[in-house]
Amino acid sequence: MKFSTLSRHAREAMKNIFRNGWMTVAAVAAVTTTLVLVAASLAIILNLNQIAKKVEQDIQIDVLIDNTADEADIKLLGEELEQMDGVKSVVFSSKEDELKQLKKSFGDNARSWEIFEKDNPLNHVYKVKTSNPEDTVAKAKTIEKMNYVEKVNYGEETVKRLFQFNKYARAIGIVLIVGLLFTAIFLISNTIKLTIMARSKEIGIMKLVGATNGFIRWPFFIEGMLLGLLGSVVPIILILSGYYYLDHYVKGKISYSFMDLLPYNPFAFELSIIVILLGVLIGVWGSVMSIRKFLKI
Repeated sequence: MKFSTLSRHAREAMKNIFRNGWMTVAAVAAVTTTLVLVAASLAIILNLNQIAKKVEQDIQIDVLIDNTADEADIKLLGEELEQMDGVKSVVFSSKEDELKQLKKSFGDNARSWEIFEKDNPLNHVYKVKTSNPEDTVAKAKTIEKMNYVEKVNYGEETVKRLFQFNKYARAIGIVLIVGLLFTAIFLISNTIKLTIMARSKEIGIMKLVGATNGFIRWPFFIEGMLLGLLGSVVPIILILSGYYYLDHYVKGKISYSFMDLLPYNPFAFELSIIVILLGVLIGVWGSVMSIRKFLKI
């Protein structure tokens, strides 16, 4: 397409936008409302996913070594754990280190554990992490059958509930976003359809004088794109302002490291690009769907 033709279509689209003032406001409002919900849902889901990944990465299997095992047995068990498929890391922690960590966790009440320094009842421990956190349960079941393993601790019920929660949260989030996008397309499609109906005679005349479908469709195509673009401005400002506040003021009051939000940069840039693309996409799709039946005249 020649630049002059494209420029003509763009000017026609701009005229339509200003000529149908209230329709333009209604279409932009429809896109804005939906994109605010989509962007907020997307920000929540992406951060939940980030938190879930951090929690998953912290999941480990504590392999308590039988106290009857000698140094050679402990070393052999460590080698077997390292050679298992899907095992990311194996770290040894002596019973002395375990007692130190236990005392540290009790803080000021740690003195009551000093009596165990001479006769430590704890076990040496191998701390095992899997490459795929979802393999934790299966690996733990295999490890507990190995020689010189007294017990494995990995919070079985907590791990199962966590993975189940992550699975449902991601599925619900995807369904919610897809539903909102279809709602936006429906709203903008109906709004643009009203502007097209008001110009149906004009479109009919253009068809009678030999205008091609493409020639008629292009101004509406650009109009839908511009409406989507305009509708994405407010959601970006609202969501990124709220996210900036959460990132800079609220985060400092949350002491759990795994609760960290995604860094404002590049998250703000990436979310803005996604919202703009979605706005343009639903605007174009809505206009294309609206004008299709009028071109059958």
